[in-house]
Amino acid sequence: MIYTTEVQHMCPVAKGAYHGPAPIPEEGKWVQAKQISDISGFTHGVGWCAPQQGACKLTLNVKDGIIEEALVETLGCSGMTHSAAMASEILIGKTLLEALNTDLVCDAINTAMRELFLQIVYGRTQSAFSENGLAVGASLEDLGKGLRSQVGTMFATKEKGPRYLEMAEGYCTRVALNKDDEIIGYEFINLGKMMDFIKKGDDANVALEKAKGHYGQFDNAVKYIDPRQE
Repeated sequence: MIYTTEVQHMCPVAKGAYHGPAPIPEEGKWVQAKQISDISGFTHGVGWCAPQQGACKLTLNVKDGIIEEALVETLGCSGMTHSAAMASEILIGKTLLEALNTDLVCDAINTAMRELFLQIVYGRTQSAFSENGLAVGASLEDLGKGLRSQVGTMFATKEKGPRYLEMAEGYCTRVALNKDDEIIGYEFINLGKMMDFIKKGDDANVALEKAKGHYGQFDNAVKYIDPRQE
């Protein structure tokens, strides 16, 4: 280590008491984090790319500084799905610091990693006050039985009004309207359930009907429209 001449000629002064870093909450404990291995937590975060063309929701489960679990969900950009595939391989097994300084292929995923790092090292995780944190695999619970991301896609114009294209329940097939042409419900196909029925041997058309559901006052509608064609 090199010191300037000014520092070299200074007289030494003893340092006072050492209090250490402020403790942060981690998995039901208060921890004075001094190195990456002191960090544990489960949390989510969202990132976006420079042109704001797409976004990434990243979920990490960190144990003793190591990323044990990663869920990468992307939206809005076709190339991001392939980036997410690569990032899922890159993230697991790395320390938080390694992951923060690794190219995760897509700018939105890199930004999400930065946001998560800030949450985790400042003790702002979802599992901050959960004893022993969350088990590895907990992020799959967010996806439900169909193991699909919760996506909402709506399109609207002033001239023709809104169109429901996809809800958390699934792919919207019909929108229900009342006598004033106001939306009062919708029909959807749960694509995760549909694929499960097909894998079990059901005919595709049978599986399609079994995976349908509806929400709101769908049965009381005056008319129904296909949101993708009408």
